[in-house]
Amino acid sequence: MNHTVQTFFTPVSTHRPPNYEMLKAEHEVDVLGVPHNPAPPTSTMIHIRSKTSVPNHVVWSLFNTLFMNSCCLGFIAFTYSVKSRDRKMVGNLTGAQAYASTAKCLNIWALISGVIMTILLIIIPILILQAYQ
Repeated sequence: MNHTVQTFFTPVSTHRPPNYEMLKAEHEVDVLGVPHNPAPPTSTMIHIRSKTSVPNHVVWSLFNTLFMNSCCLGFIAFTYSVKSRDRKMVGNLTGAQAYASTAKCLNIWALISGVIMTILLIIIPILILQAYQ
């Protein structure tokens, strides 16, 4: 396929852009035929595995639910942990990370409040007993 392309330049003084037909004719490409290599084309498949692991904090939430369940924070954290695990199983890593972050925050608050309440339950009776002696 032999094409001769004629290039037309517009004069500088007219300040007009070239015609569409002229641009189309300048950028015409030959259609490629059958490849000359007799070997079949090969392709390479690259599997990229994400090394990001999303912790769901189920065990920590279960511990807080059973032992440090002040204001039901442990139970709510357990619920978010299960939701995080379910999102991770489906493949929604963004949703799993969001639920895991909320579960972690709730677990921290449940643990802190549980420890403070346990300390207060030990200290207050001791102080009361010392006051009566």
